[in-house]
Amino acid sequence: MDFSDVLASSIHDIKNSLGLILNALNELVNDSNNHIANPRQASLLQHETQRANSALIQLLNLYKLGNAQLVARINEHNLDDFFEDVIAENQATCRALNLELTQTCDSHLTGYFDADLIHGLLNSAIGNAGRYANTKILLSAAIEERYCVIRLEDDGAGFPDALTQCLSAENAAHQLIASDSSRTHLGLYFASRIAALHRTPDGRTGMIRLRNAYTLSGGCFELWLP
Repeated sequence: MDFSDVLASSIHDIKNSLGLILNALNELVNDSNNHIANPRQASLLQHETQRANSALIQLLNLYKLGNAQLVARINEHNLDDFFEDVIAENQATCRALNLELTQTCDSHLTGYFDADLIHGLLNSAIGNAGRYANTKILLSAAIEERYCVIRLEDDGAGFPDALTQCLSAENAAHQLIASDSSRTHLGLYFASRIAALHRTPDGRTGMIRLRNAYTLSGGCFELWLP
């Protein structure tokens, strides 16, 4: 067993421990019989624990990608139902941060993707958006150019121009790792790799893009799935 295997095993154990802590926090915060002196602090602790857990899941999946062990299990999913599940998992934390988390899409819209991978990706993106949004986070989807485009927006200050330009080309996120290994950039690299697992026989491949001021005033993360 080499160091990367040891590291992956350790990350897995830490992730499991964080999962237990997060479940205990959820029970504590959601139990009306518990009188917490500062509910906002407890909810913020939930938020940061969830973000740490999401980061560890990303690292494990990147390890699996590097060892050709991660395969996308692509099926057809109703986006409206899928978004409801994602929002239900993140709503309590967003409320604690005084953020309005909403979704909009055609109730009959469907897309083809690995639900577990995309769910985890969106959880991470919502957690990141929660750090920069002022009051709103919006999840939406539409069919454009034969792709199912999932967008996550906030009303914060937006992405830096250098970042949006770096990701203006398809699958350019790998350039970020070479120049800067910050957590935000690692998250974008991970999203790009997960998107690229979604491909069609005619050669179309999933990708990510960034823009500012699409519907809301801040940043807009776009996931293009064929």
